[in-house]
Amino acid sequence: MKEAKAFSPCHITGFFQIFDKPKNPLHVGSRGAGVSLKRGVETIVKIEEATTSTFQVSINGVFSSSAEVSRHLLNMFLSRFNETRSFKILVDHYVNVPVGAGFGTSGAATLSLALALNEAFNLDMSKIEAAQLAHIAEVECKTGLGTVIAETFGGVEIRVKPGAPGIGEIEHVNVQKDSFVACLVFGSLSTREFLTDNAVRERINNLGGKLVDKLVGVPTVSNFTEFSRSFADYVGLATDDVRKIFDVADKAGFVVSMPMFGNAVFTICDKGSIEDVLSLFREYASQGQIVVSEIDFEGARVTK
Repeated sequence: MKEAKAFSPCHITGFFQIFDKPKNPLHVGSRGAGVSLKRGVETIVKIEEATTSTFQVSINGVFSSSAEVSRHLLNMFLSRFNETRSFKILVDHYVNVPVGAGFGTSGAATLSLALALNEAFNLDMSKIEAAQLAHIAEVECKTGLGTVIAETFGGVEIRVKPGAPGIGEIEHVNVQKDSFVACLVFGSLSTREFLTDNAVRERINNLGGKLVDKLVGVPTVSNFTEFSRSFADYVGLATDDVRKIFDVADKAGFVVSMPMFGNAVFTICDKGSIEDVLSLFREYASQGQIVVSEIDFEGARVTK
């Protein structure tokens, strides 16, 4: 049984603007800004020849009958590449963050799967070509718009032009290499639900693009966190738990915001302030889960 592995960072979006009108899913996407995490999704693909094409997806060692985006991508590969047919394909996703809490896990799972399938079947696609298939799967399943391009390249990014990797464009915000992303997670929110809610979409698009332009003008981490918070306040999706942490952090002098979309708060901090942020989060840890990660600057990649 042949095996291939790939890793994608997870990703938090702070603010964004929706571009989902184009007919071609490669041109669908978002303008926005976010940060990629060293915590992410490792995907292991095992293949062996079989009389018929079958696949099975597991998440953290447990068989999953859902994993909608991964299954969509697998069917895309089977329909596009003759080399993938008449194989038994086993997919194991190992997810290192809470699922559904604004960490871009479906994008990371799909992106790492695309890279691992490309490697396992020797399809000779470039990283960008494989990432484009992951982007299409996310768009068609309505689970994300700009996550895949962000996770492809890593860092603290500004998505200045919408679209898949190779079509959309990003710029990077300079950030200290030893910075941390600190999060307090209370639960999940539905990306699909918000992306199809007209009132929410209108609020997102009223402000998201303006904030992108402002961040391009002065691309600093402090502006990213402040603009993210302005966006969260304006869009109005913060739960009671999230608003409580907003208030407490404001009084303590920290700017925290909300991942789009997750019932959680996050901030980027340096070594000097991480302990102060975590001590504040620990006061509320009984109601949620603390997640801390360094920033991933490499982006998605095949691993050994």
